[in-house]
Amino acid sequence: MKVFKTICVFILFSQFLIAQTGKKISISFEEVTVIDALLQLEQVSDYQFYFDDNWFNKSLISKSFQDADITYILDEILVETPINYFILHNKIILTKNNAVRNTLPPNYFNSDVDREEEQEQLEAKAPVLQKEYVSAVKVKNEKIFYVGKENKNSSQKLFTLSGRIIDGKTRKPIDNLDVYIQGTSINTLTNSLGYYTLNVPKGFHILEIASIAYGKHEKQIVVYGEGVLNLELEEDVEELEEVVIQSNKDENIKSVEVGVTKIDVEGVKNIPLVLGERDILKVATTMPGVKTAGEGALGYNVRGGKVDQNLILFDDAVIYNPSHFFGIFSAINPFATGSVNIYKGSIPSEFGGRLSSVIDISTKEVNVKEFSGEGNIGPVTGNLMVEVPLVKDKSGVLIGGRATYSDWVLKSISEESIKNSKASFYDAIVKYNHKIDINNSIQATAYFSKDEFSITSDSIFRYSNRLASVKWNHTIDEKNKTTVQLATSQYKFNIVYDGIFNRNFDFGYSINETQLKLKARYLHSKKHKFTYGLSSKLYAINPGDINPLGAESVIESKSVDREKGLESALFISDLYEVNKKLLIDLGFRYSVYMALGPGTQNVYAPNAPVNSESVIETKQYGNNKFIKTYGGPELRLSARYFLSPTTSIKAGYNKTIQYSHLLSSNTTASPIDSWKLSDLNIEPQRAQQISLGVFKNFDDGVYEMSIEGYYKKMKNLLDFKVGAELLLNQNIETELLQGDGKAYGVEFLLKKKQGRFNGWLAYSYSRTLVKLDSQFLTERVNNGNYFAANQDRPHDVNLISNFRLTKRYSFSMNFNYQTGRPITYPVGKFIYNGAEQVLYSDRNKFRIPDYYRLDLGINIEGNHKNVKLAHSFWNISVYNVLGRNNPFSVFFVNEQGQIKGYKSSIFAIPVPTITYNFKF
Repeated sequence: MKVFKTICVFILFSQFLIAQTGKKISISFEEVTVIDALLQLEQVSDYQFYFDDNWFNKSLISKSFQDADITYILDEILVETPINYFILHNKIILTKNNAVRNTLPPNYFNSDVDREEEQEQLEAKAPVLQKEYVSAVKVKNEKIFYVGKENKNSSQKLFTLSGRIIDGKTRKPIDNLDVYIQGTSINTLTNSLGYYTLNVPKGFHILEIASIAYGKHEKQIVVYGEGVLNLELEEDVEELEEVVIQSNKDENIKSVEVGVTKIDVEGVKNIPLVLGERDILKVATTMPGVKTAGEGALGYNVRGGKVDQNLILFDDAVIYNPSHFFGIFSAINPFATGSVNIYKGSIPSEFGGRLSSVIDISTKEVNVKEFSGEGNIGPVTGNLMVEVPLVKDKSGVLIGGRATYSDWVLKSISEESIKNSKASFYDAIVKYNHKIDINNSIQATAYFSKDEFSITSDSIFRYSNRLASVKWNHTIDEKNKTTVQLATSQYKFNIVYDGIFNRNFDFGYSINETQLKLKARYLHSKKHKFTYGLSSKLYAINPGDINPLGAESVIESKSVDREKGLESALFISDLYEVNKKLLIDLGFRYSVYMALGPGTQNVYAPNAPVNSESVIETKQYGNNKFIKTYGGPELRLSARYFLSPTTSIKAGYNKTIQYSHLLSSNTTASPIDSWKLSDLNIEPQRAQQISLGVFKNFDDGVYEMSIEGYYKKMKNLLDFKVGAELLLNQNIETELLQGDGKAYGVEFLLKKKQGRFNGWLAYSYSRTLVKLDSQFLTERVNNGNYFAANQDRPHDVNLISNFRLTKRYSFSMNFNYQTGRPITYPVGKFIYNGAEQVLYSDRNKFRIPDYYRLDLGINIEGNHKNVKLAHSFWNISVYNVLGRNNPFSVFFVNEQGQIKGYKSSIFAIPVPTITYNFKF
């Protein structure tokens, strides 16, 4: 047997003799392709090249050689390609990936027994791979991908396979895809930019890619060395054209989260909203569990929470006031937004500092392939966003801006105080993406918004948001990935008064925060996926200062002590797949907050009301000295169990702590509300929430239905005494009350995702009650009993529908009904010291009239030619078609000894609008 092998090998290789390379070559290449370089080598040497033109791309090389061997020249010009070469006399044969050998491998002539044992060992190592190889080649007959460049002299056994996976239609990266080598434990997940990295043995493999949205894909690969394999996948669902809130197929029943709302940003264009503005956060309020205090109100109430209990993140930086134009518009540019996730039940352990929800807004990934843009022109605003590649496939920048150019809409509002006012706003965003290498990428975002309005002729109000964030994504290996985030935010406002009586002033307030966060993900196995990390956030607040405006002003300068606090936390969670039916996400967070000096704090008598007369000591704290420390564990737990392939039940438990508080004595939030940190006298707010829901899909996922219930208990909720003075109050704790609260409700959602007629029906019944009890009468409200909170609106109904008449024409409708919010009415009057006084009811005993509104819209798409300058889209809509005079507020005045009630509305008439949208 040995003799026969020797003869065969001798006959096979005897013709291959290595050419002598003694002849030296001098040549220069200036910006030429590899093919052109090879042809030039043929002209200056005796060699002839044999290759396939399709093996080479159009990249250019520039190199110079002086008296060099042919092998050295070839090594240099082919170094960045998967091409090997073999020299036979004066012929040079190129091969892709693999290498031609002219010598036998070591130990080739070992005994047959050795060869058989070696073969048995190989078969034992990868039996599944061999079976899959046979089925793939003989049955599927799919394309085989060759990766890397073989090195004949290398003994390396593992090679790095990396690449990027994107959506074939949208060209956007796909994150959280499972990527693994079939039949092995080699696996990883794609990161937020769609990149993955695996260490793979040399040879043939089946590469599997799987996710809920994109299904399961198998790719046959042959690994010769380190290389890149980029892939494009298509979503395994039918595209949603009109529906605004979009879920991937069956994700609503398969995911572990309960109480999560995801916004389809692209679909927002089909919903008729006021003045034709795309508003992703306004669309969120059409889903169960998310409300506003009224038309034109700032802030959002999630599952009975106050507006300050929502953590609103914009590319990981906090945005304190996401509203423009008296709350009519959102301050978030929809064209620059990539995704919006609202966590109202299952809050991930990495987030903290708020009781009710996390609204996580991410900007879109920058297009690094080609120049593109999007914009619109409406009756009130203009908006433009462009994406510019800087280095193709590696880096790019997104620039967006929006501004108002007319305040005509204010003239149409019935409320006189607003009708005679002026308002303007603008916002701008810049985002930079850069892929450093396969394992590292960075992104940076900067955002600024500013509003200026004048409700009266003698006052100007200004407020602004400023934020910036930088994120570095690093892949350690196929199982470990890390992200480092640095974010800073600022919100400030000022009031300039220039009136009569020489009381002109300039008042200013600001809050700043800076956070550093480290997050890591560890893919332990298919059953356990860990997320862990730590974060630290520094607060700095200027509670306010006032200065005279002009030399004749009698106003004296005054300021309140600055506030500073440090909030830190560590977190960990495990996504544990118990079995095919049960999935658990167990999270734990431990947070610590320290109120820091410099500052002055009053100590009050323990058995006396908190007022100026009960101060027993005043403490002074130096810079960065600890004033008070709070903290505690925060458990986050959610679970999903399949009742059937189309039905699941989910449960969740959240414990949260909030160390900052919004100071507002108004029924609704306003731009001049201020924030206060917990300190010696104000404790952090705490909450616990349990959730339970049933999720069901019908007709192969065309219909989705869910019913969720929740119950939430809250402690140390902040409220205010009657007539509280909140601005420029050095001892603000004397005006505050802290009490308990509870919220509970049921949320129902029925959604049709596909077809010419689609949309959703959302209904929620919810209650929010507050109890402010104390042994002291001045600190007790409604005799210490539970009463309806300002945000308590039990019934909320939203019906969104879209009907596509043709490919270009569609109709949309938005109907909303809400119970009127609570209010305190005067119920009588009495004479005291000769003056008439008003007797009010218990707090929030009555309600303003119920709210309902109908909006209609017509959407006209441009023609569907593939090649044209820009794709256009017209939206013609009427807001408040029925002309419903929905009251925004109800107030009472004393006119000639009579108490009279009035109500004010924002939009009391139908508001038509036409908006032109374009995309290029």
